[in-house]
Amino acid sequence: MSGLSDYVTDIVHEPSQDTDSGFDLTVAEVFEVVEPGHVDFGGGELEAAGTVPHDADKRDPDDDYEWWSLSAGQYLVEFNESLTGEATVTLQPRTALLERGATHPTLHVAELPRVPLSVGGAGIELKENARVSTVVAADT
Repeated sequence: MSGLSDYVTDIVHEPSQDTDSGFDLTVAEVFEVVEPGHVDFGGGELEAAGTVPHDADKRDPDDDYEWWSLSAGQYLVEFNESLTGEATVTLQPRTALLERGATHPTLHVAELPRVPLSVGGAGIELKENARVSTVVAADT
């Protein structure tokens, strides 16, 4: 156990997520950016990008969980989990994600924003609650 669960809330399944190498975070939603955001020097004209949820489908009508079929491109991932705000943590993509041609930046955060997900090649299939990121360190 990593001990990092002290900094994470809204955990899906702690025994699966708390590993020796860190604490895994799971996908709650995938978004597409459909309208540009605005970033300026002073922040007075800062505007969020327009986003819409990416469609997800069940592989079989009896399935409990849906899958996102993502083509090569850029998306935003929202996690099921939140951070307590008691520490700044290092968030990085899981090796399982990297080995399938997708990635996101490594971040040092006290709260979890939507994270940009880059998908290359032939795309990727992500199941609802897939473990895609890992919290690997905390600065308290």
